[in-house]
Amino acid sequence: MKFIRIIPHEKLQHLIECYWIIESDDATQHLEKIIPDGFTELIFHYGDAYRSKISGTWRTQGPNLLAGQISNYFYLENTGTSGIIAVKFKPAALTQLFGLDMSQYTDRIADVDTANAKLLELRDKIIPIENEHRSKEILDNYFLEISRDITESPVVFAIDLIFSSNGMVSVKELTEKAGVGERQLERLFKRYVGLSPKFFARIIRFNYIFQLIQSKNTPWAEIVYQSGYYDQSHFIRNFKAFTGEDPTSYFFDEDNMANFFLKK
Repeated sequence: MKFIRIIPHEKLQHLIECYWIIESDDATQHLEKIIPDGFTELIFHYGDAYRSKISGTWRTQGPNLLAGQISNYFYLENTGTSGIIAVKFKPAALTQLFGLDMSQYTDRIADVDTANAKLLELRDKIIPIENEHRSKEILDNYFLEISRDITESPVVFAIDLIFSSNGMVSVKELTEKAGVGERQLERLFKRYVGLSPKFFARIIRFNYIFQLIQSKNTPWAEIVYQSGYYDQSHFIRNFKAFTGEDPTSYFFDEDNMANFFLKK
């Protein structure tokens, strides 16, 4: 399977984390576990369909999808060959760009036409894919055009604080530095992100483990300390909550979707 990450135009990097492409001619079914990473996505399949299992039931996905925040791991499985191009958005960007209420998409992968018909415009521009360079050009031009008049919100400042602290920031610190009350911050996070600020910070702190683990010589005790956990048992409980696995048995070096997204 080929994984490609494309960095967006510098003027879009406050809205878009990356564009990504996954392709494979292998039709053998492979089960993928998807782990929370704190971002939302617009996904277009130009290969065969995928199936997803989020709430205990397998569902065949449509070709045009909007993925909201996820609070737990879920499973994907291909039904044939793979061809996917997607936009990985910064947490508040889908509300900033399209006015979506992200609380409606938490733990959901929705068909784009039921979310916002305007999002389908992009599929007609990007597919069929010519090459990586042309895909980046089309995506950059589209988002540069529609992002001209967006306005900032205190929630964006709070999200930036969570990322810059690797999730090691309290709600009290967020409210003080963003200049909003706790209840207002909760409302803003519900609409713009789809998760509470405290839970979102937990996800980002968990993600930081995958950055630390790339240094092969870092001992577990140091990773636990640097990622802000009280002790190793707390660290293990949190890791299992998001992955369903013990950190010592997780395959950090395996070529799969979860590691592609989490190990930047």
